Amino acid sequence: MTVIDVSEADFEREVLDRSQQTPVVVDFWAEWCAPCRSLGPLLEQAARAREGQVVLAKLDTDANPDLSRRFEIRGIPAVKAFVGGGVVDEFVGVQPQAAVERFFDALLPSEVDALIEEGGQAELERALELEPGRPDAAIPLAHLLSAHGEHERALAALENVTGSFQADGVAARLRLREDDRYTEAFAALDAGDSAAGLQALTALLPAAGEQRDDVRRVIVGELDVLGPEHPLARETRRHLAAALF
Repeated sequence: MTVIDVSEADFEREVLDRSQQTPVVVDFWAEWCAPCRSLGPLLEQAARAREGQVVLAKLDTDANPDLSRRFEIRGIPAVKAFVGGGVVDEFVGVQPQAAVERFFDALLPSEVDALIEEGGQAELERALELEPGRPDAAIPLAHLLSAHGEHERALAALENVTGSFQADGVAARLRLREDDRYTEAFAALDAGDSAAGLQALTALLPAAGEQRDDVRRVIVGELDVLGPEHPLARETRRHLAAALF
């Protein structure tokens, strides 16, 4: 269903939950609003042209005042795009057809996104040709290449990535791969035993010498995978600080 009516009773299910899988554009409108009547058909046309890729949910602000307050609707028509349960884009007032089309197109996966979703080696390589710095393409490609023993190519795949702790960690691990001191720690990480792997790496850090920075990068990359609020991440950060300082 491309165009639906929603209310306070089903907003959670039809908009927030649905947007976890499919982008949902919410048209906040009212019967008395002449600009709403002008914009509505443009929104419906854009949604129907992208059948199955974007859902348009129409919400009457007069009939659903609590939602209007919740989303701070101060003027209508107001249009908000939801992805993953949250608002990712919005506009207020009537827009030309071309602007509405661009608004909807921005919610669709790009060619690179689609290639990354496929996840095969050829697709990831093509994604990096199009966007060389994409960490979500470079990191899985580096893992695939490394698993096949192509370590130099794996490092090369990560060269253009900046600002990614995970990419830095994978690259550091590739540089440390031939040092037997880290074999046990890396084996634990590969087996899913993050606690044992991180504990072993942290213990090795003070005596790592010239490899100290790379060992730290591997640890920080693993912490980034866990997320800042993970109990193991919090514990490891304390141990890491003690080992470094």
